[in-house]
Amino acid sequence: MSNFIIIEEADMSYVDRDTYGMYKGRLEGEGPGPRLMGADTLLGNDVYNSKGEDLGDIKEIMLDMASGRVAYAVLSFGGIMGIGDKLFAVPWDALKLDTKNKRFTLDVDKDRLDMAPGFDKDRWPDMADETWSKEVHSFYGTKPYTAESIQKPYSTETGTTRSGESGSTRH
Repeated sequence: MSNFIIIEEADMSYVDRDTYGMYKGRLEGEGPGPRLMGADTLLGNDVYNSKGEDLGDIKEIMLDMASGRVAYAVLSFGGIMGIGDKLFAVPWDALKLDTKNKRFTLDVDKDRLDMAPGFDKDRWPDMADETWSKEVHSFYGTKPYTAESIQKPYSTETGTTRSGESGSTRH
């Protein structure tokens, strides 16, 4: 007879994962979050759609090492306790932080997410591949960022900056 211990991941938000105390006891506009956040505190955060459907949780955050920009959040969806789940690279711009519920929202119906370009945990795609990137961004209705958009995040058309970017230049 063998004994198995099943440990379920607790329903934790980025505030609960904050081992360094960067979010605890902060007043609005003080310290990190929600505009600047520790990446480790975002892993495991829930992702819901606008209908309140649970779409999964964030397993990894992918950084573009050339630009220093967050490119994708890897979302785990489906399966039971990590078995049979499918992974999806969701463009960072497609996610919105819901500070009230301390989770992310993604504007995709749960049924439609089944049709999203996904991958198995043992067969990751080449996320730097331009064709793959265009397919993913097309599905989520976002635009792949380019070297030009990184250098010039301020949009002359709308007079605003893109999500997560400031108008200042890096030195």
